Amino acid sequence: MILLAVRAHPVYSLILAGNRDEYYDRPTSPASFWDDLPGLLAGRDLRAGGTWLGVTRQGKVAAITNYRNPSQIRDRAPSRGGLVSGFLSGTRSPSEYIAWLGPKAEEYSGFNLIVGEKDELLWYSNEGRGARVLSPGVYGLSNGLLDTSWPKVTRGKEALRKLLSQGDEDLAGHLFKILADGSIPKDEDLPDTGVGLEWERTLSPLFIQSPVYGTRASSLLFLDMDGRVTFMERSFNGGGPDRHDTVRYEFDIQP
Repeated sequence: MILLAVRAHPVYSLILAGNRDEYYDRPTSPASFWDDLPGLLAGRDLRAGGTWLGVTRQGKVAAITNYRNPSQIRDRAPSRGGLVSGFLSGTRSPSEYIAWLGPKAEEYSGFNLIVGEKDELLWYSNEGRGARVLSPGVYGLSNGLLDTSWPKVTRGKEALRKLLSQGDEDLAGHLFKILADGSIPKDEDLPDTGVGLEWERTLSPLFIQSPVYGTRASSLLFLDMDGRVTFMERSFNGGGPDRHDTVRYEFDIQP
């Protein structure tokens, strides 16, 4: 789940708040600068080597969500997390990266990809129709397409808009609170993505908890108008939203 505020705040040109949902037994390392790519800050999937959300010292940003459609899972598909680290570790601009990815996109199971740097931020899905430039505004992305009106997307966007309008000083604290929302919508409001009603209920909150699968990390990324990056991550390791480890990094974008 990803919430975005693009040039919708007087201080920050980009605010990104996201939850990474995954099976608890999938090995993961918390956000840090990578030993093999020292300018890349992200958590890491230790099974496939990629990531779900990251930023570089040069100000490149990328994040991904899976597109939920069990009937369209591609056997032996490459890891979608490699699309994030591939952009962050490369030299292509966001538009160049999407143009490069386009012919290869069908090799992957369904995904939504956010890539950006400086004044260019794009969304692309291999289940959609081309890339979209994200103009100023508030966006929500779960496991459908961008701004698909699932209850968690609508709820998250409304909460983010309200927070931005209040100008609260504890912006990070309130964003983490939004990401910790475990409320479950009514059955009649749930999407039908082919996983059955019980799983639709389980997957419907912003913060997911179940015996085997749930929200593993909540991340905040702030890019201010002066080119300073603040990145915060809470790791839960199968616990609820009140049991977490937190890391925080701040740095100025390098030319």
